[in-house]
Amino acid sequence: MRGVGESLFESVPNFSEGRDRTVIDAIAGAASVTHLLDVDGDDDHNRTVISLAGSPTFLVEALLGSIRVAVALLDVRLHR
Repeated sequence: MRGVGESLFESVPNFSEGRDRTVIDAIAGAASVTHLLDVDGDDDHNRTVISLAGSPTFLVEALLGSIRVAVALLDVRLHR
């Protein structure tokens, strides 16, 4: 995931789903091209925070993958 001389970056995006484990797993799974450090779903606030680390190239790829899945699966008009 990291080449010699490449910097390591971290990103901690949050998504508007904290209850549906299938959706949470799909979003986190889409980030598997990088190091998935933590997935923390919060039922009360209906949010999930995903902690990722990797080289810039892999991190951007992971973030875009997670965003694509979130856009496909989440409808914030239904968010409570």
